[in-house]
Amino acid sequence: MKRTVCIVSSGNLASNPRLVKEAAALQEAGYAVTTISCDYTEALRPFDDEIAAEASWTVRRVPRLRSERYFTTAARRAARALSGAGLPIPLAVAVHAYGGPGGALRGVTRTMSADLYIAHYVPALPAAAEAARRRGALLGFDAEDFHSGEEPDDQADHFQSRLVEQIEAACLPRCAHMTAASPLIGQAYAARYGVKPTTVLNLFPLSMAPSLQDHAAHRHEAGTLKAYWFSQTIGLDRGLQGFVQAMARARTRVTLDIRGSNRWGYGDRLLEMARDLGIGDRVRLLPMAPPEEMVRLAAHYDLGLSLEMPITENRRICLTNKIFTYLLAGTPVMMSDTPAQKALAPELGPAAAVVSVTDVEGMAKVLDGLAATPGALAEAKTAAADLGRRRYNWDVEKKVLVEAVASAFSGAKPLSASSDTRTAG
Repeated sequence: MKRTVCIVSSGNLASNPRLVKEAAALQEAGYAVTTISCDYTEALRPFDDEIAAEASWTVRRVPRLRSERYFTTAARRAARALSGAGLPIPLAVAVHAYGGPGGALRGVTRTMSADLYIAHYVPALPAAAEAARRRGALLGFDAEDFHSGEEPDDQADHFQSRLVEQIEAACLPRCAHMTAASPLIGQAYAARYGVKPTTVLNLFPLSMAPSLQDHAAHRHEAGTLKAYWFSQTIGLDRGLQGFVQAMARARTRVTLDIRGSNRWGYGDRLLEMARDLGIGDRVRLLPMAPPEEMVRLAAHYDLGLSLEMPITENRRICLTNKIFTYLLAGTPVMMSDTPAQKALAPELGPAAAVVSVTDVEGMAKVLDGLAATPGALAEAKTAAADLGRRRYNWDVEKKVLVEAVASAFSGAKPLSASSDTRTAG
């Protein structure tokens, strides 16, 4: 009889490709997998529909509860009052005060029978923990980010982070299985809660890699560089302002395509900055695209950007999926000098350039060097493609995930973040 795994996420399917890869890998490994995810973001619904239609596992999608905002508002008031009086905040109050679809997820997850419940993101963790307790099952958690470190360092009130810490402290020590998306995230969780996450990088399957014909179709124009950045939502804290300034100072003609939702208007502000700098014709906004298309789309560029701003602890220690999307696409990466990205850079060699987001002149010199040095860009592209196909792909990394789940079921002690013998990459 197959062991059953229930993966619970507070995000839409399309916004959580890590969950989709995890579900497919475990189903392929012989587990009976069910995913419970949210149906909250209307713009992502068509992409969710496509994923659900092709999924080899069982998909449950949870609609928003009408009472959700009311409970969150009331709980936040109660939590702040208790905190202000120096009194402890009950876990149930902290869960509601944190916000999100926790209530909706709990209602569905408690009806699902499983041998292992794996939560993604904070609102899903109490839901999975409650179901695991009720069923006498194992609990797991995937830390794609260091959630208690997501608020800006200079923010006066870290109330949300305190709620996260309370929820995680109540649930994580009970985990028989835990993974983290970067070595430094794993180390941060180990230091705070005494848990021992296994590093599972946010990589993508080889089937997404562009063909050699696709690479051949993209011809580099001498003295130019085509740069690319993507995310679900365009923001102003992603290092793009400094890069646009560097474009204006570089001797090389650099263009930048920015893909993602412009719902907050930040993309328009970047376009305005480019126009003010006299390079308005070189920056474009592109619409969102299906997750399975992101690697192929990145293959049309000379340089991918992962310019994380070190404004939160999480941003300093995370390794985003951008880096590995670019590598699988055969596109070199320009990375900001956060601790996590600096630790990864030696493994990437010529496929990566590390810069400071505050050093506009330094970024401009890197751009000019790539475009002007004979063979430099070709070498960088070859190195990126080799790394993507040989090491940084999901076909390799999913074996680590499957082994970690098997260890949880067998009761074996998982590899600790501090003793992880694999490289930082």
